[in-house]
Amino acid sequence: MSSPEILAPAGSMETLCAALRSGADAVYLGGKRFSARSSAANFTDEEIKTAADICHKYGAKLDLAVNTIITDEESEEFCRYIKNASKSGVDAFIVQDWGCAELIRRCVPDAVLHASTQMSVHTAAGAALLSSLGYERVVPARELDCNTIKKICSENIEVEIFTHGALCMSVSGQCYMSAMIGSRSANRGCCGQACRLPFSAVGKKDHAALSLKDLSLLPYADELKSLGIDSLKIEGRMKRPEYVASAVHELRNALDGIEPDMQLLRGIFSRSGFTDGYFSGKRKDMFGVREKEDVTAAQSLIPKIHELYRFERKVHDLNYIAAIKADQPVTLTGTACGVTVSVTGDVPEKALNRPTDAAALEKQLSRLGDTVFRFGGLESDIDSGLIVPAGKLNDLRRRLTDKLTEEVIKKNTPSHAVTDYKPSVPDIPAKKAPEVLPLRTYCRTVEQAEAAVELSEFIILDHKLCISGDIFEKSDKIIQNIERVIISPPRFIVNEEKLTEKLSELKDKYGCSRLYCHTPDHIAIGKKLGYKLHGSFTLNVYNSYSAEYLHSIGIEDCIFSIEATLEQLSRIRTEMPLGAVVYGRLPLMLTRNCPIQNEVGCKNCTGSLTDRTGRKLPVMCCKDYTEILNPDVLFMLDRKNEINNICCGLVMLSNESAEQTKRALKGIKPEGNITRGLYYRGI
Repeated sequence: MSSPEILAPAGSMETLCAALRSGADAVYLGGKRFSARSSAANFTDEEIKTAADICHKYGAKLDLAVNTIITDEESEEFCRYIKNASKSGVDAFIVQDWGCAELIRRCVPDAVLHASTQMSVHTAAGAALLSSLGYERVVPARELDCNTIKKICSENIEVEIFTHGALCMSVSGQCYMSAMIGSRSANRGCCGQACRLPFSAVGKKDHAALSLKDLSLLPYADELKSLGIDSLKIEGRMKRPEYVASAVHELRNALDGIEPDMQLLRGIFSRSGFTDGYFSGKRKDMFGVREKEDVTAAQSLIPKIHELYRFERKVHDLNYIAAIKADQPVTLTGTACGVTVSVTGDVPEKALNRPTDAAALEKQLSRLGDTVFRFGGLESDIDSGLIVPAGKLNDLRRRLTDKLTEEVIKKNTPSHAVTDYKPSVPDIPAKKAPEVLPLRTYCRTVEQAEAAVELSEFIILDHKLCISGDIFEKSDKIIQNIERVIISPPRFIVNEEKLTEKLSELKDKYGCSRLYCHTPDHIAIGKKLGYKLHGSFTLNVYNSYSAEYLHSIGIEDCIFSIEATLEQLSRIRTEMPLGAVVYGRLPLMLTRNCPIQNEVGCKNCTGSLTDRTGRKLPVMCCKDYTEILNPDVLFMLDRKNEINNICCGLVMLSNESAEQTKRALKGIKPEGNITRGLYYRGI
């Protein structure tokens, strides 16, 4: 059974070295732009080159995180950045944005693409789709159990999973809380970690209802190996070198069959201990916060951790061939990592008392000190009666290891074909909003659907109505308008086979033909079944390149990102028709854990969370996941003339009655607080 790669985070050069010296097989980091951890120190272009060299010296790989969504205006800078990174020797790019992936392909056709966990892939179908689109690795959602991970590992794509570190409450890529609350977008790398603030179902002022413990799957090391996972990822680009070093070291121990020191890891950093997350499928005892004892414990452990990375780690066997011949310069040849180099010294002197022999030669050449080489062996051809002083042998050894290091780096540095591509959007005029804006209505109840169908271009039926429910048996009105029905599958799929079977049944039995796609998983399943595909804003289409790419793979139209401004939307140039959310409580989080259930239990459900300011966030719950909604209703139906470049408006209903549904669709302002979202203030 082969051992998976240990992939470590690095937010600084010191952390990078700590990771490699402690046993990492690969490192991922971010630059000064386009990285989902913009608060980390991160690396300049020059430092990325240095980091790549350090990694390749060890035979390790360097993955560059470019896992944010970008604007059209940033595309030129993004392309320059990608080209420079490729020339610097980056091994792979971690990507969220569909458009970014396409730009990378055009700049560096043979670049290696890894699909970020921000893409929210959580099924084997989604992984297979990405494989067919040229991605070499997928980082699935963190919310998967071991059985689902095993299915994904059976696809023709490398699989990387998070193994140790902080857990987000929300599914990555589906969190809009920080953006909506403080204009700091997680999808743009600026998450303000609003989830760590106090929230409570029953008004407790100090309760952190959205804060999870840190994940650690180190005790499952044998099972992780047996699943066929290719890479075990440690979270923490904003963490200290000691944190990364200890996590790498203990994960290496676990993979080698040595029991990991979980108390050490807890002392370095934890939130009330660790959880196995979703891996076992139990989802119990997952909530926790950073406590005083968690903070103070680390101080006494840091000196011990420093010992893990004080010196270079020995990774390459160095085999020597030495020739000390009369009247000829000394020659020393070294081979390591499949690379051979030679250096020459002075002509040896005649020995007056103690000549250089094989034992004396090995003594000096085996002193490899603070290098990545360990002594592998020596073949020597030495004439009798000659001496090479120890100082000169040391100089030969140093020159050889320096030269060998350079060649090892060259050997392990990928060479990519970098093009002269410059980004440009399609030369087409902006689309004017129609005088009467067609509305698509997302419905959660039969009453909403029946009220909305007459006033909507399409109605989008929540999965509880048509996947788990029987709306088509209950409502003749919906059946009579089946051509205007779009099926919305669960935003998080826990049973791919069952969902696929149900969607096939709905298509055959009732004539359903349209699917609302929240993630790559839905695109994959919809394509397989022959549905017409409509894109949700949860695909995070934020630029022209993403829109064009998704259109090219079969998406008929798409709701643009809710994090974009109206001005930004007006500048998009794409052949794909776009829509915008014009009414509704925007989802702030998609979670696999219900925070209300955890705090007070389902029987005492309050239906909402209260934040530290007293605002109530509605919570919509189903069996497999929970949606936390914005307390204020987005309302733009009175400003439709300000929204250009769209073909439709999306009305998102939550708990509205039939009458409230009709009022919303007629553009009547709802009671209570409204918001304009991010359309004017942006992120």
